[in-house]
Formats: sequence, C-alpha cells, structure tokens
Amino acid sequence: MSRHNIEQCVRQSLDSYFQDLDGSNPHDVYDMVISCVEKPMLEVVLEQAGGNQSLAAEYLGINRNTLRKKLQQHGLV
Repeated sequence: MSRHNIEQCVRQSLDSYFQDLDGSNPHDVYDMVISCVEKPMLEVVLEQAGGNQSLAAEYLGINRNTLRKKLQQHGLV
C-alpha cells in the first residue's frame, strides 16, 4: 500500500465521519484521528520489529523513550 492509498483511506474515513454527524458539530477531530491511527500503527510496527522497541522506534523515526510513552498511553505494555 502506498502513501497515497493510506491518505485516501483516511480521507474516506473522515468523509464518512462527517456524513454520520448528520448536521451535528464535530469535536476534537484531530485527537480522535491521531488516537485511532496511532494505536494500530504502533501495534503493527512493533510486531514487524519482532517486539524490539528500539527497532520499532527506529522504523517510526522516533526516540525509544517516546515510543515507550506512546505504548503506555495506548495500554500496549
């Protein structure tokens, strides 16, 4: 899957979200999207890294301590 496909998937999901609001005002869309995307991303990358947090952090381009904090936030450790 290319970057374009991921962007298209997110766009379609957001379009559906706004349609489902049926005229209601959205709230905290940014936090909702980040939360929905971040947890499965962390799960998949950690799995691809064989559970090695240092390698997963390298794949993600973030510091291992930052990864650890995010894993804790999402209940993944």
